[in-house]
Amino acid sequence: MPRTFTVARSILVQASPSSAYDQISRPAQMGRWSPENLGATVPGGNEPAHVGMVFEGHNKRGRYRWTTRCTVTVADPGRRFAFRVHAIGLKRPRLNAPIATWEYRFEAEGSATRVTETWTDDRRSWPTLVADVFDRAATGGKTFAAFQTGNIDTTLRNLKRELEAPARP
Repeated sequence: MPRTFTVARSILVQASPSSAYDQISRPAQMGRWSPENLGATVPGGNEPAHVGMVFEGHNKRGRYRWTTRCTVTVADPGRRFAFRVHAIGLKRPRLNAPIATWEYRFEAEGSATRVTETWTDDRRSWPTLVADVFDRAATGGKTFAAFQTGNIDTTLRNLKRELEAPARP
């Protein structure tokens, strides 16, 4: 079976595109929604991302923890946000290699916004057999495409819940 390199999922959120973008474009905040990301170390703290900004993402899966180095590739307020993951390591990202690209699109639908999250596997040079064995070991038996589909669904549901929650006084 051919390898799936890209998965995307969408959700309709009762918020404006600019409000949804403002939350997602702050990598330090991603840990609030993601089942795997714990947040990020970002130069300047919780500032909105800009193209070229480099940050370190902190992640966990079960008892395993690792850090990635990422670079923002698109920062178009209210429309699109994307970053490329290009280094990985346990405490510090030491292995430099194409890993993945994450993208978020924001499209107005009436008074709501369709948020689409896309994961792209950038490990194109990996032979399919090697990627399949690694993926199944790292995810507990799934391909990364199947695993990331579940992660994306969880992230989008959590984002929706938070954006639609009544404002606290």
